[in-house]
Amino acid sequence: MPTDIDLQHATEQGTEIASRRILRLALGAALAMFFSQAIDWPLSFIAPIFMVLLLSLPLPAPSVKNALVLIAFMTGMLFSCYLLLPFIQHTPMAGVLLLALALYGSFLYTARGGSPLLGSLFTLSLTLTASIGSVNIDLFMQLPKGLALGAFGGFVFVWLSHALLPDLPTHCTASKDDSQKILPKPDPLEASRSALRSLVIVFPVTFVLLCLDTSISYTVIMIKIATMGQQATTDKSRTMGRLLLESTIWGGLGASLAWMVMGIWPSLIMYTLVITLAGLVYGPRIFRGAGMHPKAVMWQYAFVTMIAVLAPTVGSMASGQSAADKFWLRILYFLFIALYGWFAVAAFDAFWPGKNNKEREKSRVKVAAQ
Repeated sequence: MPTDIDLQHATEQGTEIASRRILRLALGAALAMFFSQAIDWPLSFIAPIFMVLLLSLPLPAPSVKNALVLIAFMTGMLFSCYLLLPFIQHTPMAGVLLLALALYGSFLYTARGGSPLLGSLFTLSLTLTASIGSVNIDLFMQLPKGLALGAFGGFVFVWLSHALLPDLPTHCTASKDDSQKILPKPDPLEASRSALRSLVIVFPVTFVLLCLDTSISYTVIMIKIATMGQQATTDKSRTMGRLLLESTIWGGLGASLAWMVMGIWPSLIMYTLVITLAGLVYGPRIFRGAGMHPKAVMWQYAFVTMIAVLAPTVGSMASGQSAADKFWLRILYFLFIALYGWFAVAAFDAFWPGKNNKEREKSRVKVAAQ
Protein backbone atom coordinates (compact mmCIF):
# COMPACT_ATOMS: atom_id res chain seq x y z
CA MET A 1 0.00 0.00 0.00
CA PRO A 2 1.56 3.34 -1.02
CA THR A 3 2.46 5.73 1.78
CA ASP A 4 1.98 9.49 1.81
CA ILE A 5 5.65 9.91 0.94
CA ASP A 6 5.28 7.63 -2.09
CA LEU A 7 2.22 9.54 -3.26
CA GLN A 8 4.00 12.87 -2.83
CA HIS A 9 7.01 11.56 -4.77
CA ALA A 10 4.76 10.28 -7.57
CA THR A 11 2.97 13.64 -7.72
CA GLU A 12 6.24 15.55 -7.93
CA GLN A 13 7.54 13.21 -10.61
CA GLY A 14 4.30 13.58 -12.58
CA THR A 15 4.61 17.37 -12.37
CA GLU A 16 8.17 17.19 -13.73
CA ILE A 17 7.05 14.96 -16.60
CA ALA A 18 4.18 17.29 -17.51
CA SER A 19 6.43 20.37 -17.33
CA ARG A 20 8.97 18.73 -19.63
CA ARG A 21 6.27 17.86 -22.17
CA ILE A 22 4.74 21.37 -22.06
CA LEU A 23 8.11 23.04 -22.65
CA ARG A 24 8.86 20.58 -25.46
CA LEU A 25 5.52 21.32 -27.12
CA ALA A 26 6.05 25.09 -26.98
CA LEU A 27 9.66 24.84 -28.18
CA GLY A 28 8.89 22.49 -31.05
CA ALA A 29 5.92 24.53 -32.30
CA ALA A 30 7.96 27.75 -32.23
CA LEU A 31 10.95 26.24 -34.02
CA ALA A 32 8.79 24.58 -36.69
CA MET A 33 6.87 27.79 -37.33
CA PHE A 34 9.99 29.97 -37.44
CA PHE A 35 11.92 27.74 -39.83
CA SER A 36 9.02 27.00 -42.19
CA GLN A 37 8.16 30.70 -42.45
CA ALA A 38 11.78 31.82 -42.74
CA ILE A 39 12.51 29.69 -45.80
CA ASP A 40 8.95 30.09 -47.17
CA TRP A 41 8.00 26.43 -47.49
CA PRO A 42 4.92 25.59 -49.55
CA LEU A 43 2.05 24.94 -47.12
CA SER A 44 4.37 26.15 -44.35
CA PHE A 45 1.74 25.70 -41.64
CA ILE A 46 1.75 21.90 -42.16
CA ALA A 47 5.05 21.47 -40.28
CA PRO A 48 3.88 23.07 -36.99
CA ILE A 49 0.53 21.27 -37.22
CA PHE A 50 2.34 17.93 -37.58
CA MET A 51 4.57 18.92 -34.71
CA VAL A 52 1.64 19.77 -32.43
CA LEU A 53 -0.16 16.51 -33.27
CA LEU A 54 2.97 14.50 -32.43
CA LEU A 55 4.22 16.36 -29.35
CA SER A 56 0.78 16.61 -27.76
CA LEU A 57 0.82 12.83 -27.22
CA PRO A 58 2.72 11.23 -24.30
CA LEU A 59 4.92 9.18 -26.61
CA PRO A 60 8.66 8.99 -27.24
CA ALA A 61 10.12 10.46 -30.42
CA PRO A 62 9.41 8.29 -33.48
CA SER A 63 12.32 6.53 -35.12
CA VAL A 64 13.67 7.67 -38.48
CA LYS A 65 12.34 4.48 -40.07
CA ASN A 66 8.82 5.05 -38.73
CA ALA A 67 8.92 8.69 -39.83
CA LEU A 68 9.93 7.80 -43.38
CA VAL A 69 7.30 5.06 -43.54
CA LEU A 70 4.67 7.53 -42.37
CA ILE A 71 5.70 10.14 -44.95
CA ALA A 72 5.71 7.53 -47.71
CA PHE A 73 2.32 6.28 -46.57
CA MET A 74 0.93 9.82 -46.54
CA THR A 75 2.26 10.57 -50.02
CA GLY A 76 0.89 7.28 -51.29
CA MET A 77 -2.52 8.06 -49.80
CA LEU A 78 -2.56 11.42 -51.55
CA PHE A 79 -1.61 9.88 -54.90
CA SER A 80 -4.24 7.17 -54.41
CA CYS A 81 -6.83 9.93 -54.05
CA TYR A 82 -6.09 10.86 -57.68
CA LEU A 83 -8.14 7.78 -58.60
CA LEU A 84 -11.24 9.60 -57.38
CA LEU A 85 -10.79 12.57 -59.72
CA PRO A 86 -11.99 10.91 -62.96
CA PHE A 87 -15.15 9.74 -61.20
CA ILE A 88 -15.76 13.18 -59.61
CA GLN A 89 -15.27 14.98 -62.93
CA HIS A 90 -17.00 12.60 -65.35
CA THR A 91 -19.45 10.58 -63.22
CA PRO A 92 -20.21 12.88 -60.28
CA MET A 93 -22.71 10.59 -58.58
CA ALA A 94 -20.27 7.67 -58.46
CA GLY A 95 -17.44 10.01 -57.44
CA VAL A 96 -19.42 11.44 -54.52
CA LEU A 97 -20.38 7.96 -53.29
CA LEU A 98 -16.76 6.75 -53.52
CA LEU A 99 -15.59 9.86 -51.65
CA ALA A 100 -18.12 9.20 -48.88
CA LEU A 101 -17.02 5.56 -48.66
CA ALA A 102 -13.34 6.53 -48.50
CA LEU A 103 -14.02 9.11 -45.76
CA TYR A 104 -15.94 6.51 -43.78
CA GLY A 105 -13.00 4.12 -44.14
CA SER A 106 -10.55 6.72 -42.81
CA PHE A 107 -12.73 7.32 -39.74
CA LEU A 108 -13.33 3.62 -39.20
CA TYR A 109 -9.58 2.99 -39.23
CA THR A 110 -9.10 5.46 -36.36
CA ALA A 111 -12.21 4.32 -34.49
CA ARG A 112 -10.99 0.72 -34.46
CA GLY A 113 -7.72 1.65 -32.77
CA GLY A 114 -5.60 2.83 -35.71
CA SER A 115 -3.20 5.74 -35.52
CA PRO A 116 -5.10 9.06 -35.22
CA LEU A 117 -2.29 10.76 -37.15
CA LEU A 118 -2.59 8.38 -40.11
CA GLY A 119 -6.35 8.68 -40.02
CA SER A 120 -6.08 12.47 -40.03
CA LEU A 121 -3.69 12.36 -42.99
CA PHE A 122 -6.02 10.15 -45.00
CA THR A 123 -9.02 12.35 -44.20
CA LEU A 124 -7.03 15.45 -45.08
CA SER A 125 -5.93 13.92 -48.39
CA LEU A 126 -9.52 13.10 -49.31
CA THR A 127 -10.89 16.54 -48.44
CA LEU A 128 -8.08 18.28 -50.33
CA THR A 129 -8.84 16.08 -53.31
CA ALA A 130 -12.40 17.31 -53.24
CA SER A 131 -11.60 21.01 -52.71
CA ILE A 132 -8.54 21.41 -54.97
CA GLY A 133 -8.17 18.46 -57.31
CA SER A 134 -11.65 18.79 -58.76
CA VAL A 135 -10.97 22.45 -59.71
CA ASN A 136 -7.24 22.79 -60.47
CA ILE A 137 -5.35 19.58 -61.18
CA ASP A 138 -2.02 21.41 -61.64
CA LEU A 139 -2.21 22.92 -58.16
CA PHE A 140 -3.29 19.60 -56.72
CA MET A 141 -0.21 17.90 -58.23
CA GLN A 142 1.95 20.18 -56.04
CA LEU A 143 0.28 19.03 -52.81
CA PRO A 144 2.30 15.82 -52.27
CA LYS A 145 5.54 17.80 -52.30
CA GLY A 146 4.23 20.42 -49.88
CA LEU A 147 2.70 17.89 -47.49
CA ALA A 148 5.72 15.57 -47.55
CA LEU A 149 8.10 18.49 -46.93
CA GLY A 150 5.90 19.78 -44.11
CA ALA A 151 5.66 16.33 -42.54
CA PHE A 152 9.41 15.77 -42.72
CA GLY A 153 10.02 19.20 -41.21
CA GLY A 154 7.59 18.38 -38.42
CA PHE A 155 9.48 15.17 -37.62
CA VAL A 156 12.83 17.00 -37.65
CA PHE A 157 11.59 19.45 -35.05
CA VAL A 158 10.07 16.66 -32.98
CA TRP A 159 13.49 14.97 -32.86
CA LEU A 160 15.19 18.28 -32.09
CA SER A 161 12.72 19.03 -29.29
CA HIS A 162 13.25 15.58 -27.77
CA ALA A 163 17.03 16.04 -28.02
CA LEU A 164 16.90 19.41 -26.23
CA LEU A 165 14.33 18.25 -23.67
CA PRO A 166 14.69 14.45 -23.37
CA ASP A 167 12.24 12.28 -21.46
CA LEU A 168 12.93 11.53 -17.83
CA PRO A 169 14.51 8.10 -17.20
CA THR A 170 11.39 6.70 -15.53
CA HIS A 171 9.07 7.83 -18.30
CA CYS A 172 9.43 5.19 -21.03
CA THR A 173 7.09 2.53 -19.63
CA ALA A 174 4.53 5.09 -18.50
CA SER A 175 4.26 6.62 -21.93
CA LYS A 176 3.26 3.32 -23.49
CA ASP A 177 0.70 2.66 -20.78
CA ASP A 178 -0.71 6.15 -21.14
CA SER A 179 -1.10 5.83 -24.90
CA GLN A 180 -3.01 2.59 -24.47
CA LYS A 181 -5.33 4.25 -21.97
CA ILE A 182 -5.96 7.17 -24.31
CA LEU A 183 -6.86 5.02 -27.33
CA PRO A 184 -8.78 1.95 -26.15
CA LYS A 185 -10.12 -0.34 -28.84
CA PRO A 186 -13.94 -0.26 -28.95
CA ASP A 187 -16.16 -3.06 -30.13
CA PRO A 188 -16.88 -3.18 -33.89
CA LEU A 189 -20.44 -1.82 -33.57
CA GLU A 190 -19.33 1.20 -31.56
CA ALA A 191 -16.44 1.79 -33.99
CA SER A 192 -18.85 1.75 -36.94
CA ARG A 193 -21.17 4.15 -35.14
CA SER A 194 -18.29 6.51 -34.31
CA ALA A 195 -17.06 6.49 -37.91
CA LEU A 196 -20.56 7.19 -39.20
CA ARG A 197 -20.93 10.10 -36.77
CA SER A 198 -17.69 11.62 -38.06
CA LEU A 199 -18.90 11.14 -41.63
CA VAL A 200 -22.10 13.06 -40.79
CA ILE A 201 -19.92 15.98 -39.67
CA VAL A 202 -17.43 16.03 -42.54
CA PHE A 203 -19.21 14.83 -45.67
CA PRO A 204 -21.97 17.48 -46.01
CA VAL A 205 -19.44 20.33 -45.85
CA THR A 206 -17.15 18.47 -48.24
CA PHE A 207 -20.02 17.96 -50.66
CA VAL A 208 -20.98 21.66 -50.58
CA LEU A 209 -17.41 22.77 -51.24
CA LEU A 210 -17.11 20.16 -53.97
CA CYS A 211 -19.95 21.90 -55.81
CA LEU A 212 -18.27 25.31 -55.66
CA ASP A 213 -15.95 26.57 -58.38
CA THR A 214 -14.07 28.61 -55.74
CA SER A 215 -13.42 25.68 -53.40
CA ILE A 216 -9.63 26.28 -53.59
CA SER A 217 -10.03 29.42 -51.48
CA TYR A 218 -11.57 27.27 -48.73
CA THR A 219 -8.61 24.90 -48.35
CA VAL A 220 -8.01 25.91 -44.73
CA ILE A 221 -11.70 25.30 -44.03
CA MET A 222 -11.28 21.77 -45.37
CA ILE A 223 -8.32 21.23 -43.04
CA LYS A 224 -10.48 22.35 -40.11
CA ILE A 225 -13.40 20.11 -41.05
CA ALA A 226 -11.04 17.15 -41.47
CA THR A 227 -9.61 17.68 -37.96
CA MET A 228 -13.15 17.98 -36.59
CA GLY A 229 -14.00 14.59 -38.05
CA GLN A 230 -10.98 12.96 -36.46
CA GLN A 231 -11.68 14.74 -33.17
CA ALA A 232 -15.19 13.29 -33.19
CA THR A 233 -13.74 9.83 -33.88
CA THR A 234 -11.29 10.06 -30.98
CA ASP A 235 -13.81 11.41 -28.46
CA LYS A 236 -16.99 9.33 -28.30
CA SER A 237 -18.71 11.09 -25.40
CA ARG A 238 -22.11 12.79 -25.51
CA THR A 239 -20.40 16.15 -25.02
CA MET A 240 -18.44 15.78 -28.25
CA GLY A 241 -20.47 18.45 -30.07
CA ARG A 242 -19.82 20.98 -27.32
CA LEU A 243 -16.12 20.11 -27.31
CA LEU A 244 -15.96 20.73 -31.06
CA LEU A 245 -17.33 24.20 -30.45
CA GLU A 246 -15.06 24.81 -27.46
CA SER A 247 -11.92 23.81 -29.35
CA THR A 248 -12.86 26.21 -32.15
CA ILE A 249 -13.66 29.05 -29.74
CA TRP A 250 -10.43 28.68 -27.75
CA GLY A 251 -8.38 28.23 -30.92
CA GLY A 252 -10.05 31.24 -32.54
CA LEU A 253 -9.53 33.32 -29.41
CA GLY A 254 -5.84 32.44 -29.36
CA ALA A 255 -5.53 33.31 -33.04
CA SER A 256 -7.36 36.62 -32.52
CA LEU A 257 -5.10 37.68 -29.65
CA ALA A 258 -2.03 36.66 -31.66
CA TRP A 259 -3.30 38.62 -34.67
CA MET A 260 -3.74 41.78 -32.57
CA VAL A 261 -0.24 41.40 -31.12
CA MET A 262 1.16 40.86 -34.60
CA GLY A 263 -0.53 44.11 -35.64
CA ILE A 264 1.64 45.98 -33.12
CA TRP A 265 4.92 44.49 -34.33
CA PRO A 266 4.51 42.38 -37.50
CA SER A 267 7.74 40.40 -37.53
CA LEU A 268 8.83 36.78 -37.62
CA ILE A 269 10.37 37.12 -34.15
CA MET A 270 7.08 38.28 -32.66
CA TYR A 271 5.27 35.52 -34.54
CA THR A 272 7.60 32.92 -33.04
CA LEU A 273 7.20 34.34 -29.53
CA VAL A 274 3.42 34.29 -29.90
CA ILE A 275 3.45 30.61 -30.92
CA THR A 276 5.76 29.84 -27.99
CA LEU A 277 3.38 31.55 -25.58
CA ALA A 278 0.44 29.67 -27.09
CA GLY A 279 2.24 26.37 -26.46
CA LEU A 280 2.79 27.35 -22.82
CA VAL A 281 -0.89 28.28 -22.45
CA TYR A 282 -2.39 25.26 -24.20
CA GLY A 283 0.20 22.79 -22.89
CA PRO A 284 -0.97 22.61 -19.23
CA ARG A 285 -4.46 21.84 -20.54
CA ILE A 286 -3.12 18.97 -22.64
CA PHE A 287 -0.81 17.29 -20.12
CA ARG A 288 -1.55 16.57 -16.48
CA GLY A 289 0.95 14.70 -14.36
CA ALA A 290 2.36 11.61 -16.04
CA GLY A 291 -0.72 11.30 -18.26
CA MET A 292 -3.15 13.52 -20.12
CA HIS A 293 -5.68 16.16 -19.11
CA PRO A 294 -9.32 14.93 -19.24
CA LYS A 295 -9.96 17.43 -22.07
CA ALA A 296 -6.60 16.92 -23.76
CA VAL A 297 -8.09 16.17 -27.20
CA MET A 298 -10.15 19.36 -27.14
CA TRP A 299 -7.17 21.56 -26.25
CA GLN A 300 -4.94 19.75 -28.74
CA TYR A 301 -7.31 20.62 -31.56
CA ALA A 302 -7.71 24.14 -30.18
CA PHE A 303 -3.96 24.64 -30.68
CA VAL A 304 -4.22 23.15 -34.19
CA THR A 305 -7.15 25.47 -34.93
CA MET A 306 -5.14 28.49 -33.84
CA ILE A 307 -2.32 27.60 -36.23
CA ALA A 308 -4.73 26.78 -39.08
CA VAL A 309 -6.43 30.17 -38.71
CA LEU A 310 -3.33 32.28 -38.11
CA ALA A 311 -0.60 30.82 -40.34
CA PRO A 312 -2.14 31.28 -43.82
CA THR A 313 -3.18 34.84 -42.95
CA VAL A 314 0.25 35.78 -41.66
CA GLY A 315 1.72 34.35 -44.86
CA SER A 316 -0.56 36.59 -46.92
CA MET A 317 0.41 39.59 -44.80
CA ALA A 318 4.11 38.84 -45.34
CA SER A 319 3.57 38.80 -49.11
CA GLY A 320 2.04 42.29 -48.98
CA GLN A 321 -1.62 41.27 -49.38
CA SER A 322 -4.43 42.76 -47.32
CA ALA A 323 -5.23 39.96 -44.91
CA ALA A 324 -7.26 41.50 -42.05
CA ASP A 325 -10.66 40.93 -43.68
CA LYS A 326 -9.74 37.37 -44.63
CA PHE A 327 -8.60 36.65 -41.08
CA TRP A 328 -11.87 37.67 -39.40
CA LEU A 329 -13.91 36.03 -42.14
CA ARG A 330 -12.00 32.79 -41.58
CA ILE A 331 -12.79 33.05 -37.84
CA LEU A 332 -16.49 33.37 -38.67
CA TYR A 333 -16.30 30.38 -41.03
CA PHE A 334 -14.68 28.25 -38.35
CA LEU A 335 -17.31 29.23 -35.75
CA PHE A 336 -20.12 28.46 -38.20
CA ILE A 337 -18.64 25.05 -39.00
CA ALA A 338 -18.20 24.31 -35.29
CA LEU A 339 -21.86 25.20 -34.63
CA TYR A 340 -22.86 22.94 -37.48
CA GLY A 341 -20.68 20.15 -36.03
CA TRP A 342 -22.33 20.59 -32.61
CA PHE A 343 -25.79 20.34 -34.16
CA ALA A 344 -24.82 17.34 -36.31
CA VAL A 345 -23.41 15.42 -33.32
CA ALA A 346 -26.47 16.24 -31.17
CA ALA A 347 -28.87 15.11 -33.91
CA PHE A 348 -26.90 11.93 -34.58
CA ASP A 349 -26.68 11.00 -30.89
CA ALA A 350 -30.39 11.66 -30.47
CA PHE A 351 -31.37 9.28 -33.28
CA TRP A 352 -28.58 6.73 -32.68
CA PRO A 353 -27.39 6.77 -29.06
CA GLY A 354 -24.27 4.80 -28.28
CA LYS A 355 -23.96 1.91 -25.85
CA ASN A 356 -22.75 4.12 -23.01
CA ASN A 357 -25.56 6.61 -23.61
CA LYS A 358 -28.16 3.82 -23.56
CA GLU A 359 -26.80 2.45 -20.28
CA ARG A 360 -26.77 5.94 -18.79
CA GLU A 361 -30.39 6.49 -19.88
CA LYS A 362 -31.48 3.14 -18.38
CA SER A 363 -29.83 4.07 -15.07
CA ARG A 364 -31.58 7.45 -15.09
CA VAL A 365 -34.98 5.83 -15.72
CA LYS A 366 -34.36 3.25 -12.97
CA VAL A 367 -33.42 5.95 -10.46
CA ALA A 368 -36.49 8.00 -11.42
CA ALA A 369 -38.74 4.97 -10.95
CA GLN A 370 -37.36 4.35 -7.45
